[in-house]
Amino acid sequence: MTARQDNSHIVPRIDESDQHLAEVRESGEEILRGHFLHAFRDTVRLPDQGTAIREYVVHPGAVMIIPLLTAPDGSTRWVLERQYRYPVGRVMTEFPAGKLEPGEDPWLCARRELQEETGYTATSWARAGVMHPVIAYSTESIEIWFARDLTRGERRLDQGEFLDVITASTSELMEWCMSGHITDAKTLAGVLWLQNTQGDAATWPLTWHTVEVSA
Repeated sequence: MTARQDNSHIVPRIDESDQHLAEVRESGEEILRGHFLHAFRDTVRLPDQGTAIREYVVHPGAVMIIPLLTAPDGSTRWVLERQYRYPVGRVMTEFPAGKLEPGEDPWLCARRELQEETGYTATSWARAGVMHPVIAYSTESIEIWFARDLTRGERRLDQGEFLDVITASTSELMEWCMSGHITDAKTLAGVLWLQNTQGDAATWPLTWHTVEVSA
């Protein structure tokens, strides 16, 4: 297998005061190129000038959407999905999410994934932040977006994609996280954002933008 040429994502981007913690790539090889996964094994120089092996997966990046749905009685509910995840062998409850296509803008990806997976479109959007779910072995980053003012439409699931769309109240979400019903890392991070951006006690500001939705 050939060595990876573009290692720009692991060039240290840290403060000068943290240079004593940095690891520097010396060589590497590609160990897997699958339909989705792209894995490498690198030799790195450690801060004490020793060497170590690092194996990791290069990921194109992803988005997660936290859709806020106003129920007919005025209460707030959150749109989630239930989907069988083969690696863990169970149905997981999670917020809608999807990976970026090459060169795709994350916000456009968020709009596309929300509509395709849930059927909902939104006219108000706010970017919350970014998370790195598996920093020990993957480059994956996930942008977190809130969506509200939802309109229900038709889903457009990918071939071979099967999932149920559900809604939950804030209290139900908290209970599911506490009880272990929700264990998906990105969804747990999303609930943290939800806790800190909603209601009178909100301390993490969101900047909302209104967009037109095509018919």
